[in-house]
Amino acid sequence: MGKLKIKAKLKGDKVEVKCMFKHAMLTYDQAKKKGVDANFITHITGKIDGKVVLDASTSQFLSKNPIIKYAFKADGIKKGDKLEMSYVDLKGNTVSAAKPVK
Repeated sequence: MGKLKIKAKLKGDKVEVKCMFKHAMLTYDQAKKKGVDANFITHITGKIDGKVVLDASTSQFLSKNPIIKYAFKADGIKKGDKLEMSYVDLKGNTVSAAKPVK
């Protein structure tokens, strides 16, 4: 099962996020060569206080252990608020983690 590493920093009027997803990201071609089923991240979600700040559908184009960076407006968000990141892969496995904004 995968893991998540999250860093979220409040900078001025925005929150900057860097997140690494630990996942093998096996494409259909790679899986066929290895004789296993394909499995890659299909959906990524980021929430803070129940508000969705990132909602992305993905495909097999992401590399192994992908890293994403994004920023969003800090409307009322303060240091210590928890950012929750989660992903769903092709097999339906869901992995999530939360970290406070620094």
